Order: sequence, then structure tokens, then C-alpha cells
Amino acid sequence: MATYQFKLPDIGEGIAEAEIVAWHIKVGDRVEEDQQLADMMTDKATVEMESPVAGTVTRLAGEVGDQVAIGSVLVEIETEGDAAASAPERTPTTTDEQPLADGIVEPTAAQEEEIPVTATAPAPAAAQASAPAVREPAPAPAAHGAKVLASPAVRQRARDLGIDLSEVKTSSDRIRHADLDAYLLYNGGSVSHGGGARRADETIKVVGLRRKIAENMQEAKRRIPHFALVEEFDVTDLEDTRAMMNRDRGDNPKLTILPFLITALSKAVADWPMINATYDDAANVVTRHGAVHMGVATQTDGGLMVPVIRDAHGKSVWQLAREILRLSEAARTGKATREELTGPTFTISSLGPMGGIASTPVINPPQVATIAVNKLEEKVVVVDGDLEVRKRMNLSLSCDHRVVDGWDAANFMQHLKGFIENPIQLLSA
Repeated sequence: MATYQFKLPDIGEGIAEAEIVAWHIKVGDRVEEDQQLADMMTDKATVEMESPVAGTVTRLAGEVGDQVAIGSVLVEIETEGDAAASAPERTPTTTDEQPLADGIVEPTAAQEEEIPVTATAPAPAAAQASAPAVREPAPAPAAHGAKVLASPAVRQRARDLGIDLSEVKTSSDRIRHADLDAYLLYNGGSVSHGGGARRADETIKVVGLRRKIAENMQEAKRRIPHFALVEEFDVTDLEDTRAMMNRDRGDNPKLTILPFLITALSKAVADWPMINATYDDAANVVTRHGAVHMGVATQTDGGLMVPVIRDAHGKSVWQLAREILRLSEAARTGKATREELTGPTFTISSLGPMGGIASTPVINPPQVATIAVNKLEEKVVVVDGDLEVRKRMNLSLSCDHRVVDGWDAANFMQHLKGFIENPIQLLSA
């Protein structure tokens, strides 16, 4: 018998340590070669660690949430013969999941019923219950003990639901959330509690992406003196314009209100550059950016992510709509690249119909401002002495008071109002 020490390999340039976000084994377990041991999270990716040897686990380096230095022993495995000496080094597998590159404010949701910014889990298959019960032959589930491919988020959800992934059928190379939904539907759905039943207390350790978000939000509120300004906008004409463009969109994606708001913001910051800026408070340097790299706060299964639309100021509303769809899908599936998750100069978030009448978004440092979209409502208002039903919506702007004065913020919002309430001016070159 021999003891093989599996040391945390070098999993990226400049990475000194990684966080344990999931164990797939415990002391005493028998593991086979290539079996997944743990998921480790760095600032760049979540990485799957696989065993290069077969044997029995005798020691684990720590608990979920602990940091492990590169080169330190992660797992000790008791092997037979000289497997410990002959085991080859393995290159860790990077999963589809990417961590949050920059902390952000509020969760996004659909503006009206259609904005695709909010990236949610796939809709339950129960929504298709009325369809004819014709089933295509499904692939068999993985054989017991066989390696099952799935992202850490899917594995965690399966554990929460008490699902054995080896019993889940999939039509692709790895199990996804949609496969779990189908499994639940086939097996009668999730367990529901009685009307007055009290659910048990639940203790959840804050690790991985959720911990990154918590740390970034705490740092943002600690270092940045926020102030918020909320303004009401009349979007009646803009909504009419959007509906007209959608009727004649051809092969273009359906327009939501978000591309129009991004276009308006990009135009408005040209005259108020202190809004589209970043602040290096250690060097006491403010950079006013000429280009607008728009961060779009997006909700994913793992938490908030902020994919970035590069050079948003130079894109049409149709191009922006395509980028929103592409980036939100990349964030939801964990396929967004590091470049697509870094470097925003300004951020927009939307709570859509759930957004209430106002919000106070948290600034994503080193940015100095962010804006949140609240719900759209029809209101009876006085227009030229007459009562009219108009579509109104509030936008909430948060600014870093070290860089942006209240006067600047108020003027910026009025400038923005001019574009949003005048679609012809907004869409002109």
C-alpha cells in the first residue's frame, strides 16, 4: 500500500490559491482513476479536479469555502502498489462556469414580459403538459459508477433536490438544468409542502460566486459615498416606436426597451463625461472614457454576472439587441469569456415588472455611476391641460459623490430624458 498526495496544480497564470466550492468525495470513499474529486474556484474560472489514481480517500485539505494554495496537498489517496509514484500529472478541467468578474448591483428581470437580460433557469417542462404525449426515444442514463459530466451549478442543484445524476438521461455530452427539469417532471415533480407547513431552518455557507458578490458589494458600499437620483420618464412615444420597428423587423431579433435605453445613455454621456468614468482612488485619478462599454447586470443560476457590450455607443438598436441576447445566454450557460465579463465603464440593470417605483443600485467599482430600470406603468397624467393615459417609467441613477456632483447628475438625467422622450432625436445619427 502507498499514499498518493494529490497536490493542487497550477491552474492559471498568476493564480496563487483557489477556493474549494464543492467536494464530490469524502474520507473513506473508494475513488477510481479520472473520478471527479472537487471543484475549485479562482478569480477566472471554476475548475474540476480529477483523480489520476484509484484508491481510498484518507484525507481532505479542508471544507467548502476554504482557500488552498497552489502546490499544497488537496487530497490524500491510499493506493495499491506503486501507483503513488507512477501517477501522471493531470491538467485540470475548466468547467463552463465563470465567476463574477466585477460585483454589481441589483438582479435583472424582464422589462415588460420580454426583455431577455434576465438569465433564469430553463422553464419547467410542466409548461408543456398540454402537448401530445409523444416521446422520442431518450438515451439511457449513465451506468452506475460511470463518470457523469455536469457543471458545479447543476451538481449542486441535483444534491439539493436529492437526485442521483447517474439516473438522469441527457441528449448531450453533459447533464444540464433542462435535464433535471425533465427528470422531475417524469418522476412526479418536486415535493411540495402543505399550505401551513413551516419549512425547516437552513444554513448555507457563502462560497464561490456568491462570496465574490458579497465581498464586492461590501467593498463598494464601504468605499463609495453613494447618492441616488430618481426621475420619471414618459416612454409612450418610445414604446410606439418600438412596436412599429418590431412589426417590420424581418430577421432581426425582437426589440425590447433596453437597446433604446442603452442608446440614449450612450448619447447622453457624450455631454456629461463624468458619468461614464472610472475612479482609481488609490492614485486619485479619474478617467473619463470616450467609449461606452455597457455592463448589463444579468441574473444566472449561480448569481449576478455583468457581461459587457463593447463600444455600445457605436451600435444600432438592432445590434445592441443581438449583443444582449448573445451575452445573456453566454452568462446564463457559463460560457462568457473573461473579456466579456470585465471592463465596463457604466452599468445598467433592470428589475422589469418586479422593479417597484424606485431602487438604489450599488455602484460597481471602479465605475462612478450605475442606473436601474424600474417597472413601466400606465398612468393618468395632465398633458396641456387635458387628462391622458401615458406610459411612464422611473430610472434610478446612483453616483459616486467623490466624482459626480448632484448638479451633474440632475443635468445628465434631464439630458437623458430628452433622448428617451423624443425617439426621432434618439435614433438619428
